[in-house]
Amino acid sequence: MIGIPTRRGAAALLGVAALVIASVSSAASASRGAGPASEARTNATVSSASILAAVGAYSAGRLPALPAELAPPPMRQTDNVGYDGRFTFVRIRFTPASGSSGWGNRCFGGGAYGEPSWAHDYPRAERNLMRILSETTFLDPYLGGGNILWTNDEELFRYPLAYISEPGCWTMEDDEVQGLRDYLEKGGFLILDDFRGRDWANLDVQMRRVMPDAQWVELDARAEIFQSFFEIDERVLRSGGRGWSWPTYMGIYEDNDPSKRLMVIANYNNDIGDYWEWADEGFLPIDLTNDAYKLGVNYIVYAMTH
Repeated sequence: MIGIPTRRGAAALLGVAALVIASVSSAASASRGAGPASEARTNATVSSASILAAVGAYSAGRLPALPAELAPPPMRQTDNVGYDGRFTFVRIRFTPASGSSGWGNRCFGGGAYGEPSWAHDYPRAERNLMRILSETTFLDPYLGGGNILWTNDEELFRYPLAYISEPGCWTMEDDEVQGLRDYLEKGGFLILDDFRGRDWANLDVQMRRVMPDAQWVELDARAEIFQSFFEIDERVLRSGGRGWSWPTYMGIYEDNDPSKRLMVIANYNNDIGDYWEWADEGFLPIDLTNDAYKLGVNYIVYAMTH
């Protein structure tokens, strides 16, 4: 069992199709018709008007019921799915720290629904992102959510990408440290998201346990990961910080060589998972939500091709 607390007062998903599929259809057409993967990137502008029109029509009851395959799934996934070759989003589970740099009870039950820090935005964030990934690329991802694994779980090696939420609360036992080190050295890619300010200190401590000689590098729009599918510019990289500070993207390269594979990316002063989670509720700006999706798709395409 995954063991996520049941969310209280859960609002029904509208279905990402009603909100975002229309907004990325032009991007999907462009990418699918572009030929080789290296030419499949697109600068397609996502239409805010089309999203608003879709949401308004759905709310007003003018759209037909969603087909069964697009109907809202249950609010939580109770078990991991077995490996079947499809891309499956993996979220890392960890024992939260007893405190978090003065941020109150965020590590233990501080989320909107009382979930632990590693589960913030679960499972809506990964479900919504997988819908976007399915519509904009040739990947056939698992759409029901994702798997939750500890870093010392050998199953982790089946999946090219792992995601950690709230690394300001992150702790590991020694075998978890070794497991993550092995995963990264054997080709895994790690995303660190949903943290800000003083959280960096704990993240850095944990990563230095994993890779003692690693050097963090600030990434700009020229980094290959930001051009791996969508062409992401500096405007996107400096937006979406949710009022904490300007977002900064930090990376660790293999052998500390920027010409080699990027192994880790940290979305400092940002929370792109939050934008994924609430994309179908209209709580957050549409343009920033679209930017967060572009980042997520690029991260996955990069991980799958490196």
